[in-house]
Amino acid sequence: MARDSGIPRIYIAANSGARIGLAEEIRHMFHVAWQDPADPYKGFKYLYLTPQDYKKVSALNSVHCEHVEDEGESRYKITDIIGKDEGLGVENLKGSGMIAGESSLAYEEIITMNLVTCRAIGIGAYLVRLGQRTIQVDNSHIILTGAGALNKVLGREVYTSNNQLGGIQIMYNNGVTHNTVCDDFEGVFNLLQWLSYMPKSKNSPVPILDGKDPIDRLVEFVPTKAPYDPRWMLAGRPNQTPKGSWQSGFFDYGSFMEIMQPWAQSVVVGRARLGGIPTGVVAVETRSVELSIPADPANLDSEAKIIQQAGQVWFPDSAFKTAQAIKDLNREGLPLIVFANWRGFSGGMKDMYDQVLKFGAYIVDGLREYKQPVLVYIPPQAELRGGSWVVIDPTINPRHMEMYADKDSRGGVLEPEGTVEIKFRRKDLVKTMRRVDPIYTSLAERLGTPELSPPDRKELETKLKEREEFLLPIYHQVAVQFADLHDTPGRMQEKGVITDILEWPTSRQFFYWRLRRLLLEETVKRKIQEANSELTDGQVQAMLRRWFVEAEGAVKAYLWENNNEEVVAWLEKQLAEEEGARSVIDENIKYIRRDHILKQIRSLVQANPEVAMDSIVHMTQHISPTQRTEVVRILSTMETSASS
Repeated sequence: MARDSGIPRIYIAANSGARIGLAEEIRHMFHVAWQDPADPYKGFKYLYLTPQDYKKVSALNSVHCEHVEDEGESRYKITDIIGKDEGLGVENLKGSGMIAGESSLAYEEIITMNLVTCRAIGIGAYLVRLGQRTIQVDNSHIILTGAGALNKVLGREVYTSNNQLGGIQIMYNNGVTHNTVCDDFEGVFNLLQWLSYMPKSKNSPVPILDGKDPIDRLVEFVPTKAPYDPRWMLAGRPNQTPKGSWQSGFFDYGSFMEIMQPWAQSVVVGRARLGGIPTGVVAVETRSVELSIPADPANLDSEAKIIQQAGQVWFPDSAFKTAQAIKDLNREGLPLIVFANWRGFSGGMKDMYDQVLKFGAYIVDGLREYKQPVLVYIPPQAELRGGSWVVIDPTINPRHMEMYADKDSRGGVLEPEGTVEIKFRRKDLVKTMRRVDPIYTSLAERLGTPELSPPDRKELETKLKEREEFLLPIYHQVAVQFADLHDTPGRMQEKGVITDILEWPTSRQFFYWRLRRLLLEETVKRKIQEANSELTDGQVQAMLRRWFVEAEGAVKAYLWENNNEEVVAWLEKQLAEEEGARSVIDENIKYIRRDHILKQIRSLVQANPEVAMDSIVHMTQHISPTQRTEVVRILSTMETSASS
């Protein structure tokens, strides 16, 4: 029903998995054919029913038997127990498979959410994962097999409770659970909070609220070169001067809601509002974080491990977290803002073994499939380098992605130190010294004099070597600065790899108007492509610009490229005009639809000339008498013209 209506689906999980049962009507009837009736421990041959009992249940199709003569009596040996009631075994697994398939399809087509209030076992655990967005109550668990059953398999008491297998300390830390709550009431409240960010149904616009946080305010918290908490950049933080005041962040006050917080902490993901517009958020942890791997109680040799992970690096878990968040947010219909600050992917042996390459590729897949605007922003003091640039470059999805850089950001293949190591080696530094340093130049020239005596030459060589060693550290810094100047936003813009250079304090206002414009443009583009699905995005974009110039005049044509606020006002006016009023966009879409339909009809008739006559007859039955008279007149005129 949720899929048919296109509305969000919420699964309240409290189940024990697939139901099992036994045929009670057979349980009270069957007999055992012992090898030795006097000694049951010698085993048994089969289970059977007496002729009288078989007669009672044969009409119920409850059991399959074969007739045997044994021990001087007639017996019905049981081969299959069917049971008169439904729901005893494999049919429940079939039903569970149907639910699993529906849940998987629902995740692809609509918004799905889960609240685990008590327990989710077996197929119930899979349904929770298939719905992806999961809230788990603190004392609940998500498991495949109970602790008692596992202990029997292992042959010893290993696990003491189900929480040890699938409690929040496991599921919240591995990303299956997106958030935890203390009780059911808070869980339902959390679901409602999530829903407030999401469209009410499929293809509906995102719910834009009247923001209490002014859109034109400056962003007060400024990212630094030193490691900092990225949540301060997104949401703000308490200010110490004056005490009790708030230092604002990029998004609306109190709107940032993080998800999957303890898992892969080198990336921060969540939802927030920008001027009331709900958005998905991906940001980067600049500080080092600890990855805690618990010991496995089933393996006596295992022990808990704590692994340090550097900031600004994509590890296998954080790359997977990024890809998962992008995938979820896309299906929620939210625009996405990525605060890019990665130096690259971790490429050590263990990370390669742990599939960092695969999860990095998932990021590309997620962005390529994204259907809403994606704004990538390199904030102040941030850098985007190597493979981490590649996987979020706008060319992955040119229709929906744009990249911006702060004036104090950097981007390049390698960090300047690495570039110097490869492209500005010692011999290049020496050449620069000879060209730039007057003392070094003078010594080198004197050394080149042919009439120098051996003692003087040796002395000059010593001085030259000393000067070289003296200058080497500072010239290395010069080389690093030289390499760094190749990574500036100015070069990025000149090469066309970013859309614009921004300043952090006013970035909030810029992105608000840009995002509103892109969302409105997307609404209009959808209408145009419904009218003519053959048009490319480039053609549609050119149409929109032409209509704007036609409506506003050539003197305002420059506003289309340079003023998002003006374009938003024009688009809103066009989309909001009441019935009967002339809307440039609606008028043009009407003609696009008409031309496309005529083109289709013309193509069909040309491809199938034998149906032309029948088509004319059919069409004349659906027009007014006046229109039919006009058709006759046109046909007569065509015939007269042809004969003359």
